Amino acid sequence: MNLKEYFERIGYKGPFNKPDLETLSSIHRHHILSIPFESLSIQCGETISMDLDIIYNKIVRSSRGGWCFENNLLFSWVLKEMGYRFTILGSRVYDNHTKVYGQHESHLVIQVVIDGMSYIADVSYGFAEQIWEPLELISGKDQLQLPAVFRLVEDNGIWAVEKTGRKPHISNEQFANSPLVDKNIDRKMYCFTLTPRSVDHFVPRSQYLQTSPESLFTNKSICSLQTPTGFRALVGWTYSEVTFNYQDGVDLYQMSTISDEEVEKVLKEKLGIVLANKLKPTDNKGHYIV
Repeated sequence: MNLKEYFERIGYKGPFNKPDLETLSSIHRHHILSIPFESLSIQCGETISMDLDIIYNKIVRSSRGGWCFENNLLFSWVLKEMGYRFTILGSRVYDNHTKVYGQHESHLVIQVVIDGMSYIADVSYGFAEQIWEPLELISGKDQLQLPAVFRLVEDNGIWAVEKTGRKPHISNEQFANSPLVDKNIDRKMYCFTLTPRSVDHFVPRSQYLQTSPESLFTNKSICSLQTPTGFRALVGWTYSEVTFNYQDGVDLYQMSTISDEEVEKVLKEKLGIVLANKLKPTDNKGHYIV
C-alpha cells in the first residue's frame, strides 16, 4: 500500500505533508470525483471484504470503486498515513420509504479533528446525497456545497445529516414518475453518535448486506460517480446523468434505459469501472433514490 499510488488514482498532486482542513477538503473532493460508489461485486459473484489490503488493491489498482465500508475505510488509512486525528463512527441510514432510521449501523463515516474543530468526512454515500467536502460538526449550521445545502442536527447526543437540494427536472418524459427520483427537496440521510467503532463492528452488517435477500444491495446493481457538474449513475439498466443547478434552483436529470450489451461500455466510459467478472444487472424490489 502506497500513499503516492493512491494520490495518482484520485489525481491529487499535493501538498502531501499538511494535515490541515484545506488538504483534507481537497483530497475528499478528489476521491469522490475519481472513485465510484458501487456494490457491483455482489452481482459479479464476488465477496466484498473488510480487509484493507484487498480494498486497496481493488480500488487503487483495479479500476474499481466500492461501497462505504470499502471507500471510507480506505480513506481512513489515507488520513492515518497523513497524520490526521480521526475516529471511525457508525451511522444508521434513513429509509425514505418507511420514514425511519434503520436499526443497525450500516454506514461508516469518519470524524476528523483539526485544530480543535471536528468534521465529518464521508467519501462514499453516492448519488445526489454525496457530500463533496467534510462537514463541520456544528448543529444547525447550513453548509452550502454544489450538490445541496447540508446540515448536521444534534439531539441528545444523536447527530443527523440532512440536506436541502433543488427541484429535479427530468428531460425524458418516460421517467417523469420514476421511483428513482425524489421530488422532495428536503431529505434526511443518516444519523450517528460520536461513539468510536472498530472495523470489526461493521463485519456482520457487511456480510448481511451482501448476502441477504432482503438487502437493497442484493436486489439492485448500483454504481455512481460524481462529476465536476453533478453525477452519473447506473441502477440496474437505468442510466442517469445529473447536472446540479443547471437552472436556478433546478437539477437536470437525463435518464435512459440501456441494454445488457451497453452495460459494460457505460461502466467503463461513463463511470470508470472495469470488471474482472461478468456483471448480472439487477433491479428488483426495494426503494432507492438517486
